[in-house]
Amino acid sequence: MNLKEFYKVIPLRIYFIFIILLLINCKKNDLERNPYLPEFSFYYSLNTNLPEYNNIRYAGGSVLIPQLGYKGVIVFNLNGNKFIAWEASCPNHLPSSCSQMDIIGVLSKCNCEKYQYSLATGQLIIDYKETKKYYPLLNYPIENFGKNLIISN
Repeated sequence: MNLKEFYKVIPLRIYFIFIILLLINCKKNDLERNPYLPEFSFYYSLNTNLPEYNNIRYAGGSVLIPQLGYKGVIVFNLNGNKFIAWEASCPNHLPSSCSQMDIIGVLSKCNCEKYQYSLATGQLIIDYKETKKYYPLLNYPIENFGKNLIISN
């Protein structure tokens, strides 16, 4: 093999080594489901013109729809145009008689442990000194069609 052929083969070898290293280092990222909350299938159309949904017409407003999900679904108006839907059962323990969340302004509160969650992000608001794994609120897909919202799972 002369020098010219050697230089043609080197980039090809480097390419194969790079691909092999890439494949070796790749690992599957499994989505970790919340072990406390079961999955539900539902489809719900919400007309924001109806009087029972007055609270979600404005940014920061929220409403509980008790007939959806496990303990209900909380719909939160993030900025006037974007809506977020959360499961109303506390995500950090098994559903029980006290696990339905209460809405307190832009927060939701678990009645069992008094955990509080941001309705804007779903994150638990707590001093994380414990080593226990905490789960955020369970999010449901929501689509905005003007005055109609479609919540489904």
